[in-house]
Amino acid sequence: MIRQLARGLYDYPIDHPALGRVAASADAVAKALVSRDAVRLQPAGAYATNVLGLSDQVPMKIVFLTDGTSRRVKLGHREIILKHTTPRNVATAGRKSGIVIQALRHLGQRHVDDKVLAVLRRQLNDADKAQLLKDRKHAPAWVASILQRLAVGTP
Repeated sequence: MIRQLARGLYDYPIDHPALGRVAASADAVAKALVSRDAVRLQPAGAYATNVLGLSDQVPMKIVFLTDGTSRRVKLGHREIILKHTTPRNVATAGRKSGIVIQALRHLGQRHVDDKVLAVLRRQLNDADKAQLLKDRKHAPAWVASILQRLAVGTP
């Protein structure tokens, strides 16, 4: 049995013994859109901060930046918003460094403190840190300096 999530998107529903039918995850829908439409998607905004554990709030409107067309995909009460953006913003799509860049941009320079940096450091391995250094050129200057601090390990 399959269910239709949106026009042209289907999945096999999962039934949990205690929770009942489980809704499709935003990441699964995003992966399906990437393979179907041959576009790049980059989590952005509040969703990027939630993915990295910088925020406990789960947004009802999940935003992905894309090099494809802008549109909205309804998933029950949630909504996935695809926003067309410049190639620079999706150059890091599919990498942890891209999510870090978008999360820092969402938080803003004033709200990035030692606590935020500590949460990010715990999630980054050596390969991620090397990728941060490579992807600094795709970030705004203030984000690039923070990426440098995260990758090198300076306070």
